[in-house]
Amino acid sequence: MPAKLLSPLFPWLILLTLFLIFLYSSLLPFHTPSSPSKNISASPPCDFFKGHWVSDPNRKPIYDETCPFHRNSWNCLRNKRDDMVRINSWKWMPETCDLPRIDPFRFLDLMRNRNIGLVGDSLNENFLVSFLCVLRVADLGAKKWKKKGAWRGAYFPKFNVTVAYHRAVLLAKYEWQPKQPSVGDQDGLKGINKVDVDIPADDWASIGDFYDVLVFNTGHWWGPDKFPKEKPLVFYQAGQPILPPLEMQDGLKLVLQNMVTHIQKDLPRKALKFWRLQSPRHFHGGDWNQNGSCLFSDPLEEPQLDLWFDPRNNGVNKEARILNGMIKDAVRGTEIQLLDLSHLSEFRADAHPAVWLGKKDAVAIWGQDCMHWCLPGVPDTWVDILSELIRIRLTRR
Repeated sequence: MPAKLLSPLFPWLILLTLFLIFLYSSLLPFHTPSSPSKNISASPPCDFFKGHWVSDPNRKPIYDETCPFHRNSWNCLRNKRDDMVRINSWKWMPETCDLPRIDPFRFLDLMRNRNIGLVGDSLNENFLVSFLCVLRVADLGAKKWKKKGAWRGAYFPKFNVTVAYHRAVLLAKYEWQPKQPSVGDQDGLKGINKVDVDIPADDWASIGDFYDVLVFNTGHWWGPDKFPKEKPLVFYQAGQPILPPLEMQDGLKLVLQNMVTHIQKDLPRKALKFWRLQSPRHFHGGDWNQNGSCLFSDPLEEPQLDLWFDPRNNGVNKEARILNGMIKDAVRGTEIQLLDLSHLSEFRADAHPAVWLGKKDAVAIWGQDCMHWCLPGVPDTWVDILSELIRIRLTRR
């Protein structure tokens, strides 16, 4: 008897089962466990670093020479540098997408109650000045800010945002130790620059809890022009000299490894961390102290870049790509995102202050400046890229 009752119900049981399977599969996407938090160093959907420059006669700078955060030698409008209209008429075009120009109002609103710190050498200061002048358009009440060891910066009261630069040219702590008078003078040594490879410079050692975004760099001081043989870098670890003594590049590798470890271990994980690769120099005909110049009226062409920057050609500007390789090795596998502004900047031999330095006899004393950038100028594009990467990262959270 039970078997006879079951037989007419059997098709309905099958239909009910199929319906429940269909219902489950339809609702599954809404009930899957939330995925683990994404690695914040994940690549953005667009590679902003590969592309080319195109002329756009309608493109104008966001700010002018009246920005109160300018540094005199980079204020090429005030210094009446030739071709400033042309320098600022070039637009960077990524290969696979558009790079939006920063909207200072929207960006500061996104960053409300947050802070941005740049740490490194004067090229990060160059970057900072561009950033401050761009953002000031949205808050004319911005005030100069120098706290927490910052070299310079600004506070934007409408949005409660601070953007500042901490000068730490080697990132690691170093100090000059003059030669003792009692020591003989036969070797020509005047003293040493003691570098503690495992200790961050005081200027940024305690800033971690304050900043929500950090941009690091080092590189331009790692050369014999800054530390000649009579004033060498001598590397220490755990308070003791490293033996045998390291050459400068080997010391840099060790500093990079230790600073990356410090950033990973001791800075808050919630902070967005970037490492800006080298800003290329454009000295032509000799180095800065050998009458090198950069009086160009147009960007370089793509086929010229390797001639200028490939280390195999042993040119005076080769160090950028060498250092970039070391930096990439040091940050590989970490949450630090590379800010690879080198390639787009390699084109722009036309955009340095050159002889327009705003100070009498500056060229006679220091030579042309073919390392830093005119402002407004190329670093404004750096700001466009960094601000867009920050926006992408924050909206992913």
